[in-house]
Amino acid sequence: MSKQTVGVLALQGDFGLHCRMIERLDARPSLVRTVENLREVDRLIIPGGESTAIQLLIDTFNLREPLLEFGRRRPVWGTCAGLIVLSDSVDDPAIHPLKLIDISAARNAYGRQIDSFIDEGTACIHAVTQPFQMVFIRAPKIVSLGSHVTPIAHCRGEVVGAMQRNVLVTAFHPELTDNPAFHEFFLELDAVSL
Repeated sequence: MSKQTVGVLALQGDFGLHCRMIERLDARPSLVRTVENLREVDRLIIPGGESTAIQLLIDTFNLREPLLEFGRRRPVWGTCAGLIVLSDSVDDPAIHPLKLIDISAARNAYGRQIDSFIDEGTACIHAVTQPFQMVFIRAPKIVSLGSHVTPIAHCRGEVVGAMQRNVLVTAFHPELTDNPAFHEFFLELDAVSL
């Protein structure tokens, strides 16, 4: 069986650590900066970074419609700023999210850079709840979830990870830990047919 090609949106942010985790799991990472790059991948990670900058570059490189089309069928995962980009609504009118998962998000809800923290949370992957070390850096908060969204990660009594069909989001950065569980889970997500 050929290796999966996992795209990592490489417009802004720290995409390199996701690539290393993907390689560790014997899949092939591929940096996505153009529509042509997007056509060559099986699934896509939108990494952390600065959500306004990521959005601006998505529009500058005419990636909005291709990302929407991709995200309606193929597995997509947004971490931190990627969660904001994929959400249905955001508390900042300057952000025009892709609306690929029915959640509302608040930007930088856990504080500024100096308020970044690491804490032990729980993740429910394949119906098994397990402890998971979570790294929050200027993290967004999931304010509300639609009825078809499943919460899959919690920390400090709040939902910090969720999924809807083929779309996964985490407010934290699994790529900054040694635990590959979320990346493994993402590699197993199925595409959907419309």
